[in-house]
Amino acid sequence: MSKCYYVYILTNKNKTTLYVGVTGNLQQRLSQHEFDSLNGKNSFAGKYNCVYLIYYEIFDSMPLAILREKELKKWRREKKENLINEFNPKWDFLNSEVF
Repeated sequence: MSKCYYVYILTNKNKTTLYVGVTGNLQQRLSQHEFDSLNGKNSFAGKYNCVYLIYYEIFDSMPLAILREKELKKWRREKKENLINEFNPKWDFLNSEVF
């Protein structure tokens, strides 16, 4: 079985802030974001309480995932919203899908 790598987008409860990240373990990374948010960590996701998964892509190599993350980070919010809408039209919180 090959390793999977993820590019993901998180939001806060009110869906006003978006955070784009990359990881080799999505479940562990989501837990870390929740921990950071609860403990007031000074990270972007922690500061803005971005703990809700609304989008993800799966890759078979970390370099490809990193390239995609960099691409998404450069996009304007409207373009990111369109991507999310295609994948998750209701913007449901998908955290339970990875646990």
